[in-house]
Amino acid sequence: MPINTVIVDDERPARDELLYLLKGFPEVNVVALGKNGLEAVTLIKEHEPDLVFLDVQMPGLDGFGVIKKLLERKLRVPQIVFATAFDNYAIQAFDVNAVDYVLKPFDKARIAKALQRAKKMVDAHTSPVERLETLMGQLTAPTTAAKSAQPVKLLVKSQERMFLVDADDMIYASIQDGTITIFTRDFEGVSNYRTIEELSASLDADRFWRAHRSYLVNINHIKEVVPWFKSSYILKMNDKRASEIPVSRAQTRRLRELLKL
Repeated sequence: MPINTVIVDDERPARDELLYLLKGFPEVNVVALGKNGLEAVTLIKEHEPDLVFLDVQMPGLDGFGVIKKLLERKLRVPQIVFATAFDNYAIQAFDVNAVDYVLKPFDKARIAKALQRAKKMVDAHTSPVERLETLMGQLTAPTTAAKSAQPVKLLVKSQERMFLVDADDMIYASIQDGTITIFTRDFEGVSNYRTIEELSASLDADRFWRAHRSYLVNINHIKEVVPWFKSSYILKMNDKRASEIPVSRAQTRRLRELLKL
C-alpha cells in the first residue's frame, strides 16, 4: 500500500526539494503540498494522509500549533516527520519520544530512515498522539526548574537561517498580522511563537514587560523614557534603530512602578 503523504513548509525551495527527494521512493504518494499551518490543518482533514512532513518554524501557526489544532478538532493525527533546526536539547526530546525529524538541508539517507520508521508505524496502526503531546509539553512548556537551570533560548528565523538567541539579548518583540518579530542589537527575525502571551509566558516576568498589546520589551534594554501625549510615554530602545515603543494607557502605572517614576 502506498504511503499517502503531505508536505508542509513555508519555503517553496524546501517544499520542492523534499518533493523531488520523495519521488525517489516508489512507496510514497505525495497527495498535497501546503505552505503554512492553516493549510496543513485543512489538507490533513481533506486527505487524511498516512504521513506529513511538517515544518516546525512557520509564521503564524507553526508545526506544533498544527498538532494542537488537530487535537482540538478531534481530527485523525497522521504520522509526523518534523523539519527542524532545533538545538541538541530539543533533538534529544524528539529521539526520546520516538518522534522523527529531518534537518535542513535535507539528506536523502536521513529521509529514507524516517520513511522506514513511519512505514512501520503506519503498518502497525500506531497512533502518534501520545508521543506528540509529550514532545510538545517538553519543548513548549518548560518547567520553572528547567528555566532557572539554563538560559531561555529563542528560535529566530532571519534571512533563511535559524538562530538560537539568548532571551537576555532580546531587546523587544512585536506582533503584526499574526507574526511575531524578535529584535536584538544586531539583527531581527521571525519567532515560532504564535502570540505575545505565549512568548511572555516563557520569559522572566521581572524583566520582560508587555508595554503595549503589540509589544513585549526587555526593561534592561530601555535607553530612554519620553513623556508623550496625555500623560503617556514612549520607550526608546537601545537597538541600532533606536526603536520607539508606545506604552499603552493601561500600562502607564506599571511603567512607573518598574522604573520608580
